[in-house]
Amino acid sequence: MKTSDLLAKKSAHTEIGLQDNELPTYLASTPGWTQDGPRIVKTYNFKNYYETLAFVNAIAFTIHEEDHHPELVVTYSRVVVKFDTHTVNGGKGGISENDFICAAKLDVIFTQTFG
Repeated sequence: MKTSDLLAKKSAHTEIGLQDNELPTYLASTPGWTQDGPRIVKTYNFKNYYETLAFVNAIAFTIHEEDHHPELVVTYSRVVVKFDTHTVNGGKGGISENDFICAAKLDVIFTQTFG
């Protein structure tokens, strides 16, 4: 799996999560993202609150278009993004390819805007 493969895809409804043996390949395609139990997480750091909010506003369109909404923790100079897929594992939640598709797209936004 390459980052470009993820960027070419669109999130779609799924009830099928990734297997544990698949996760290392996906994590390698999305540098900086880590597994935290049944989700993937990344922290983005900024110079100030203006940049922090600009990033949140910039990613809002993408996560809406992908119909895959993360948990966001927003502070003065940091945004923690947590993706999981609520519909996998019989509705218990877990990690799906959708999480990595969105993670890759958020990384592009960050890099193009603040990188």
